[in-house]
Amino acid sequence: MAADIIKQNLTVLIAAGGEPSAMAAKAASAGIPIVFSVGGDPIKSGLVSSLNRPGGNMTGVTFLATELEAKRLSLLHEIAPRVKRIGVLIDGNFEQAPMQIEEVTQAAREIRRSAAIVHAGTDDELIEAFDQLRTSRADALLVCSAPFFDTRRQRIIAYEKQRRIPAIYQFRDYPAQGGLMSYGIRPPDGYRQIGLYAGAILGGTPPSELPVVQPTTLEFVINLSTAAATGIEIPGGLLARADDVIS
Repeated sequence: MAADIIKQNLTVLIAAGGEPSAMAAKAASAGIPIVFSVGGDPIKSGLVSSLNRPGGNMTGVTFLATELEAKRLSLLHEIAPRVKRIGVLIDGNFEQAPMQIEEVTQAAREIRRSAAIVHAGTDDELIEAFDQLRTSRADALLVCSAPFFDTRRQRIIAYEKQRRIPAIYQFRDYPAQGGLMSYGIRPPDGYRQIGLYAGAILGGTPPSELPVVQPTTLEFVINLSTAAATGIEIPGGLLARADDVIS
């Protein structure tokens, strides 16, 4: 798809949706200005040489989604302190997966809990991952950041509700659609910045002069209706720290 769209005499290309889109765009053209959105570190991904001075033909926004897994695990532990084994759903095909595994493993070790890490990058693998989580008796669930999971949101939330376990996700779309809670950036803010950068490039500013934008605001969202329906009690202190409570 990236190769096809590059043939259409573009002035600027927006590669939204995470690392897979950004990497495909990078492979397709080294000359056309590209504005990306990614979940992790664009330097480690090889997209830019630095955040302040991207260099080359690419710049954009990092949502830092994959760098918040330890914090999400900590919040999950606060809501379910007695849970000994926490399920961790990771897309093994996602470029950031090794870093996520390392971060989650270390975070689980620090709170003296066991992490049952399962992988899913296809629909069949997702079904198998659910079975593995049941077998491992994981009584809480951290869904690590990955574009694939965002496209399978309802299936994952349905699993959470069926098991009646606490779960945490990266974006507010999950609790807005029935998941228990989320911690991360507000995607609309990031996508607005992508539009602003595309406009700047159309106005003549090269991408190499536009620093990669990092989020300055994170939000913690809790769905109280889901908590009540599944019999999960939200600690008062945790509730007070929520930026948004869905009732």
